[in-house]
Amino acid sequence: MSSYVTRKTPGDTAWFRHDRFGMFIHWGLYSMPARHEWVKNREEISEEHYDLYFKHFNPDLYDPKDWARRAKAAGMKYVVLTTKHHEGFCMFDSKYTDYKCTNTPAGRDLVREYVDAFRAEGLRIGFYYSLIDWHHPDFPIDMLHPRRDDPDAFQQNQGRDIRKYAQYMRDQVTELLTNYGKIDILWFDFSYSQNNGTGDKSWMKGKGKEDWEAEKLIATARKLQPGIIIDNRTELEQDLWTPEQYQPVEWIRHGKTGELVTWEACQTLSGSWGYHRDEQTWKSPEMLIRMLINTVSLGGNLLMNVGPTSRGYLDYRACDALDVYANWMKYNSRSIYGCTMAEPELLPCCPADCRFTQSEDGKRLYVHLLAYPFAHLQLRGLAGKVEYAQFLHDGSELKMTEGKVDHFSEGASKADDLLVINLPPVKPNSIVPVIELFLK
Repeated sequence: MSSYVTRKTPGDTAWFRHDRFGMFIHWGLYSMPARHEWVKNREEISEEHYDLYFKHFNPDLYDPKDWARRAKAAGMKYVVLTTKHHEGFCMFDSKYTDYKCTNTPAGRDLVREYVDAFRAEGLRIGFYYSLIDWHHPDFPIDMLHPRRDDPDAFQQNQGRDIRKYAQYMRDQVTELLTNYGKIDILWFDFSYSQNNGTGDKSWMKGKGKEDWEAEKLIATARKLQPGIIIDNRTELEQDLWTPEQYQPVEWIRHGKTGELVTWEACQTLSGSWGYHRDEQTWKSPEMLIRMLINTVSLGGNLLMNVGPTSRGYLDYRACDALDVYANWMKYNSRSIYGCTMAEPELLPCCPADCRFTQSEDGKRLYVHLLAYPFAHLQLRGLAGKVEYAQFLHDGSELKMTEGKVDHFSEGASKADDLLVINLPPVKPNSIVPVIELFLK
């Protein structure tokens, strides 16, 4: 069994740490301008202009069953949808606001259809809910608010009551965790209590756990859905540490105790979370696969994002990227599911251009070949520890020698602890081939 013990948390993270791979979905009115999900903030768009998106939002090609099939084929085991992003628009039929999808030409509860479709494919269900709301009349203007530079921003801010907004959030979270059956993940986003204005904007204050009344908010969620997984972005430590658009190089540890934590890297297929028509920094197939492998090799999960178009479909670039995962995971998912960082005594055996993952029962070690070596893979420290070796994608045997490279040349590597895997000269038809080692 794996010797790694993670910090105990309130929610049930056992299934999460087994499944390792999920889909994030950022979808809202911002898919219409198609210039990043923060477009209202970045361009300081007026309410009048942003209302045009509300007036014309019509995802007539929305087919969540297609999304769910693609996610499942890609090897994703859970999914998190933005039920409300920073713009404040609700993708569900909330009784606490008129600013919702049922009041647009969409005319229906989009979250309901999402839940039904993904649940039918056997994926676990997650809800993202923004703590920020640039539309709500009681959400105070701050340094991230689209109205921050308006000449009358101070006057606009008068009378806004964050306590009323905090109650609004609890009411909506109650709806989300009551009306859609079992919900596995609640993904809040995000706190910024240190981001305060200066000079003539010193009245603009960042927001954190006191503003969100986070203890009440979390208590509401846990009462309604015991065992649910909740991230740490309310400024209250819960279940998940969530590095964003960043690839850690070691297992994340608790800042005070040094304990290993349950963590999830959230990433995008391109440089934007929401649909961005003209964005060009789409990740290569090699990078997509390596990000998944690197994350699991450090004991983490990967939450990879798609941003559907305003008409409700995944564009060809997103579909191509999901196909990359589908083609690789079809044959290599055994090195991801139920796997974690290799045991400490095995880590020094890993060559620089490889990554190890190990099954949690400790019986199988997976060698991911980020660069395909010629003829021999040399693994120092593994002699006497491996019973059998094979390529994972097709289950074909790989011959082994111990103590030396079996070759006539002078200077061929020799060492008592050396395990040598003999490789075919042609790399298998896989972005990253995987060798499965059955340990003694």
